[in-house]
Amino acid sequence: MGYKVAVAGATGNVGREMLNILSEREFPADEVIALASRKSLGTEVSYGDTTLKTKDLDTYDFKGTDIALFAIGSGPTKEYGPKAAKAGAVVIDNSSLYRYEPDIPLIVPEVNPDAVEMFRNRNIIANPNCSTAQMVVALKPLHDRARIRRVVVATYQSVSGAGKEGMDELWNQTKGLYVPGREVAPKKFQKQIAFNVIPHIDVFLDDGATKEEWKMVVETKKIVDPKIKVHATCVRVPVFVGHSEAINIEFEEPLSADEAREILREAPGVMVLDKREAGGYATPLDCVGEYATYVSRIREDPTIDNGLSIWVVSDNLRKGAALNAVQIAESMLEQNLLKTAA
Repeated sequence: MGYKVAVAGATGNVGREMLNILSEREFPADEVIALASRKSLGTEVSYGDTTLKTKDLDTYDFKGTDIALFAIGSGPTKEYGPKAAKAGAVVIDNSSLYRYEPDIPLIVPEVNPDAVEMFRNRNIIANPNCSTAQMVVALKPLHDRARIRRVVVATYQSVSGAGKEGMDELWNQTKGLYVPGREVAPKKFQKQIAFNVIPHIDVFLDDGATKEEWKMVVETKKIVDPKIKVHATCVRVPVFVGHSEAINIEFEEPLSADEAREILREAPGVMVLDKREAGGYATPLDCVGEYATYVSRIREDPTIDNGLSIWVVSDNLRKGAALNAVQIAESMLEQNLLKTAA
């Protein structure tokens, strides 16, 4: 017997991907409910070989629902998340609303699965930021071996991280540049994204960092180790799907590139593609639709003691969001933390 699973935000990029992954991974669900806002009521979405009609999130009764996957943003989650949790559903939330609350677990199953049991505090589990998720999957096995002291990361984040509006803006701007009079002005992004890169994701903070950069710092500390120092520069690039990261790591103990490569080959959720030849590395196009976090360009940094640099690529709609949420639910089953399905 399976579980009753609700997906809130089922018509969005991440919500649709959650439905795809639930089906692909054959999550033991007897019933899957697609939830959306009233304006999307009745919209059809795919779940495996079947089609679901969305139901109204505003009127849905979560009583009897075992798991509620939320992909609706912080504002609506603040309203509907506690209602679902109070009704008995375990809420796995993709927004940033609960990530930084000390009594709510922030989970990447390959990294800190034991923390899942903290869900009992409020019946809520937080999904990390997309750029953090793939980074910590690569960092954790290296940290276990040589203890990471400091991380400097530059991200190359796809427009799908900004939702359908971001993808549409890249598409329409790119086409418009080739048709006189059909140019598309920036709306979702601060500057033209077509044929450009923008070193600005989320709002600026007082210290000059953006909130996206702050998220990577705080979340890495919460998920992996509070002692790790992190400095991030987050950049939006004209790629539809797939985030990339250039990560420089300083360890407390010596760790060669060869040993790091072998550790990562054995690490859960990691795929090493690291041939020192043309094309012997992962790019965003290689990771689209894949579960793995790809690691390439593993090399020693001779400018610091115990330094390594790595290149990390992942499908941000999957490991950065939907896949991680489903893996959290799977981790709960593996640890017998969900009540037995009726």
